[in-house]
Amino acid sequence: MRWQRLFDDLEAQAEAYDAAEFEAEVSERIRYEVGQLRLIDRLRPVVGHQVEVSCRGAGRLSGRLDRVGADWLLLAEQADRHVMVAVAAVMAIGGLGAMSAVPGSEGKVGARLDFRRAARGVARDRSPVQMVLIDGSVVAGTLDRVGADFIEIAEHPPGEPRRAGTVHGVRTVPFTAVAVVRIW
Repeated sequence: MRWQRLFDDLEAQAEAYDAAEFEAEVSERIRYEVGQLRLIDRLRPVVGHQVEVSCRGAGRLSGRLDRVGADWLLLAEQADRHVMVAVAAVMAIGGLGAMSAVPGSEGKVGARLDFRRAARGVARDRSPVQMVLIDGSVVAGTLDRVGADFIEIAEHPPGEPRRAGTVHGVRTVPFTAVAVVRIW
């Protein structure tokens, strides 16, 4: 009888040890998985939903998250106005919920669609824009050229199309200085 209790006690200790070891392994795997998540993985599940973004230079922006790129996001502030936000300027985002996308599941094209390529699309479209820099200053005009690490903007009155007579200067802005590009 005494031997039976001893073996039962040893068996209970072994089961408790196995359970604790399993819990520790699960916790470690969860920490590892969460450590692999990028901000865009948190953003992709909420495309189509309202979010609030706090940005250096631009303050608080809110709207429907329409698109997420490798290092940018596109918010629909109003039906006719979108804002392309450089992730490097983002300080906080509200409204994400608990869901996350699997890291790397955006595909090869999505992974390559960076701020530079998105800005080139805006430049091709020739839409008037308002560029807000991380210091809060604003440059209005049309994106003329997008280089490897800079944007050249032909400055003209906001909301007007680019015409030779309305352009009063060209400004070159490094990507690192851009907070948002508001597209009219």
